[in-house]
Amino acid sequence: MRKSERLLQLLVLLRGRRRASTANELANRLQVSERTIYRDIQSLQLSGVDIVGEAGVGYCLQPGSGIPPLMFNEKELEALVLGIRLVKGWADDEMCEAANTAQDKIKAVLPPQIQQAHEHKLTKYLVPDYKRQSHVKFSELIRSGIDSTIVIEIDYCDEKEKASTRRVKPLGMMFWGAKWTLVAWCQLRDDYRLFRLDRIEDAKLTDETFNSSASCSFEHYVQQYGPDISTGFWD
Repeated sequence: MRKSERLLQLLVLLRGRRRASTANELANRLQVSERTIYRDIQSLQLSGVDIVGEAGVGYCLQPGSGIPPLMFNEKELEALVLGIRLVKGWADDEMCEAANTAQDKIKAVLPPQIQQAHEHKLTKYLVPDYKRQSHVKFSELIRSGIDSTIVIEIDYCDEKEKASTRRVKPLGMMFWGAKWTLVAWCQLRDDYRLFRLDRIEDAKLTDETFNSSASCSFEHYVQQYGPDISTGFWD
């Protein structure tokens, strides 16, 4: 990696964190030595970037510091567009529209020559829209319940084709590569339950709200899958 690219990546890391980052943390992320990080920090400071901190304590970027414009490389751009294709192939209409808007914004920040170079470029990575609507049934309503902490009532048919009506606290949604599932606290079972969206026959918001707790939350539920799964927004 060229030094100029490494310095830009270092700036990205510092800008994305609210607390000080140690040289060891930065070195691990960039796969270089701590000695290299110290030299890079010094280079950035000498160029006028307002970085505060010291060796052994950590470094952070001062709020409001000017940062040169950052540009996506080819692999980063392909990853972003692939992510947008995944949303458009497996998410509800509202999220698809948001993905289209995000793509327009990404294209808008690209220099004209890069925009032009990609206008007729073909991709080898497709995400077909295969029965998308059936996989995201009631997704927008469920997300509304999650965001507003409103209990929802669902008519559900399980894998044994047994029908039931449940009032649940919608906590989050998980995607398993082919199916979306609702993670909820079932008031009937008084425990966590998963409901596949394609098996929900009907759903509606109720007039009941709920509060999450240490033992009833999306974060608490996903802990059973291990520390590798995070509910952090940027993770």
